[in-house]
Amino acid sequence: MSTSDREFPVVPPAPLKGRGAVSNMQGRYERDERERVDDGWLHVGSDDEAAPPLRTQVFEERAKSILTRNTSPDIPLSVSLNPYRGGEHGCIYCFARPTHSYLGLSPGLNFESRIYAEINAGELLERELSKASYRPEPIALGVNTDAYQPVERELKLTRRVIEILSACGHPFAAITKSSLIERDIDLLAPMAARGQVMAAITVTTLDANRAHARTARGHALAPVAHHPRARGGGHPGRR
Repeated sequence: MSTSDREFPVVPPAPLKGRGAVSNMQGRYERDERERVDDGWLHVGSDDEAAPPLRTQVFEERAKSILTRNTSPDIPLSVSLNPYRGGEHGCIYCFARPTHSYLGLSPGLNFESRIYAEINAGELLERELSKASYRPEPIALGVNTDAYQPVERELKLTRRVIEILSACGHPFAAITKSSLIERDIDLLAPMAARGQVMAAITVTTLDANRAHARTARGHALAPVAHHPRARGGGHPGRR
């Protein structure tokens, strides 16, 4: 349908403070597509008016398995572990956004505001490592969505995973944009000394206005990620 054929104009997406996405576009598996229109009955609001905050919801779920295996020759990892689904950091470029479609949710605002925590991640990992058939190889931790989500401060699912890997002397690699990883330095440092762990920190930009933008509306690369120059103090949270 062309714009001229519409009875009412489509309401343009409105950026929300502290969010990367500006809409809740339908997932790839949805049959219906919905658009918000201005029929004149409701006041749409101006750019000067603050939109109500979108609070983050965390859903606890018990996974059936925790290790994901990959055989693609163009991906440099074979085994990965993700304690969380969804990404509250709100990175607008996150390649994992479409995975929320498997849950019947949007890769837009749903991906940032509906976080799924695999509360039995540690239990499943212990079970996997104890199998007689298990063959050790480096595990990529949090490569789909960041293992150091803001809620990790309370749930400590990632820390439990690292405790198990540390006790077993099992190698792994982690990538994050959260300084909360410093909380686990007591586990990571001894493993690093033994050559059993590698940690990569994502720094999108050193421009605080674009990277963090907690006081600006929209156009943030990673609205809830820690300030790129920050060190220590854990991770900002929002729920």
